[in-house]
Amino acid sequence: MEHVKALLIKFVMVTAAVWVILGLFYGVDLGEILTISTLLTIAAYIIGDLFVLPRYGNMTAAVVDFGLAYIGIWMIGSVVINENISLGWASFSTALVIASAEVLFHFYMMRRVLTQDQNRSQIQQNPAFATEMAEETDIHREDHDQQPPRP
Repeated sequence: MEHVKALLIKFVMVTAAVWVILGLFYGVDLGEILTISTLLTIAAYIIGDLFVLPRYGNMTAAVVDFGLAYIGIWMIGSVVINENISLGWASFSTALVIASAEVLFHFYMMRRVLTQDQNRSQIQQNPAFATEMAEETDIHREDHDQQPPRP
């Protein structure tokens, strides 16, 4: 359930950033904004938030999210956007806004979503094994109950 909440938060955040930059400044239609936001949210969540963030940390994940947003908006935008805009600059400025917001989103991910996943995996992967220690008796001696004195 936490992943669904995180995806919704990320989708709203990405949609707001794409709408502000592409919609208000460049006049891109709402359908095109929602298409870009949906595809970008899914890709960035899987790659940036579930793979990179737990392994490499917040700033590395933010840089990866910037790259994903920049390349993703440019590629998807070249296919779906019908307006004649400067797509390189629009992609760069939108990716900058998204990466800035991602830094804050990563704190939420680390505190709420990824800690629960780590707790579940620790329970499944780290069973409590115990080792019993005892001194061995000499089975070849006739009086098994008595141990020789230690030097």
